[in-house]
Amino acid sequence: MPQFSIALSMATKGLNHTVEHLFRKEYGKLVALLTNRFGASHLEQIEDVTQDTFLKAMKLWGYQEIPDNPTAWLYRVACNGLLDTFRKEGRMDLISDDFQFPEKEKYTLNEISLENIQDSQLRMIFACCHPNLSQEHQIILSLKLMGGFSNKELADALLKKEEAVAKSFTRAKKSFREKVKMIQIPVQMGLQTRLFQVLKVIYLLFSEGYSATTGTQFIKRDICHEAMRLALLLRENKYCKHSNLEALLALMCFHASRFDARMDADGKLVSLEHHDRNQYNQELIQIGTFHLERAGDNDMMPSQYHLEAARSFYHSTAKRFEETDWKNILQLYDYQLKQQFSPMIALNRIVPFEKVHGAEKALKALNELTQKTDFEDSGLFYAIKADLLRTLQKKSYESTLEKAIALTENELVKQYLRTKLN
Repeated sequence: MPQFSIALSMATKGLNHTVEHLFRKEYGKLVALLTNRFGASHLEQIEDVTQDTFLKAMKLWGYQEIPDNPTAWLYRVACNGLLDTFRKEGRMDLISDDFQFPEKEKYTLNEISLENIQDSQLRMIFACCHPNLSQEHQIILSLKLMGGFSNKELADALLKKEEAVAKSFTRAKKSFREKVKMIQIPVQMGLQTRLFQVLKVIYLLFSEGYSATTGTQFIKRDICHEAMRLALLLRENKYCKHSNLEALLALMCFHASRFDARMDADGKLVSLEHHDRNQYNQELIQIGTFHLERAGDNDMMPSQYHLEAARSFYHSTAKRFEETDWKNILQLYDYQLKQQFSPMIALNRIVPFEKVHGAEKALKALNELTQKTDFEDSGLFYAIKADLLRTLQKKSYESTLEKAIALTENELVKQYLRTKLN
């Protein structure tokens, strides 16, 4: 896996992110199609052959045109590679009795229609969220296999160390092979019991795309679009209709509506305060509002998706930054923290708290928060603290901002913080 990550990084630099984009877009499709066809017991070989296929693509597409249908090319090469692996290992007996072993030339482009891809991906994500697997394994499998997440991205998303994530993934694959026999969409009760975990996977997928924690891109739209597509696929199933799904769709629409305003013409990060709000996608805001209204059709306690969607609604609909309804946003944060304490939610709450109560009280609240949680390795913590110190004209502003820069791993965010320092 490390060699694959290095090769991907090198190829990405040479192809202006084209390979990375294709990797993000196609990796989950390929794993889902192959697992759906060959079964969960071959997951190890499927993952290996998928990575080998992308390495071949990097070598070829570095000096050749990318095929019109890259999914078809990748699928065909991966299938052929998997067949060769089975033949070399003499492990034909491991293939299920009802599997018809075709010749290589019988793999045609017709096998990977949009319907087949969608069906395979839904099957795979529900299989990854099988109740026989621990919740941690469900999340790690889904994001690694469906989202193509690196160990670093997973570690940041789950607030874990990379080494721990790597070990968990190895154990998760073993459990998956042993406990998940069938790759299929479960019937009504199975769908409903796994739905909340599937929504969590989609949320984490979108979150990484919306604010990438590492690399040279801040927004990875392809990841966000994939998360939204999966959510819309769920919505088409009558057993998956739920207010949480509607709220998650609203949240993603409101966030996505601000994509164009978050970067300037030179590809630099633009803070919320300086957004050109004429660039906000009004159609997505309307769609988000529709889903948010649909999410409030029952008397259930609002989920984190409801609360975050509501906060994003206020940001997306404010005509000017100064007109943002910070009081309501702060109340939504407070309500969410009463439901369940989260260090990151508490940290982000400091921003609206400062808008309502001032920088001095906000700095005091931030210092009190450090008594509950260790933010020593959090670049965001030091960035928020630096803003407060700057407003209060404290001398420690620059040293605090330097800590934020040192701990930030996304190059565009580093660049943005440096402009504050200068």
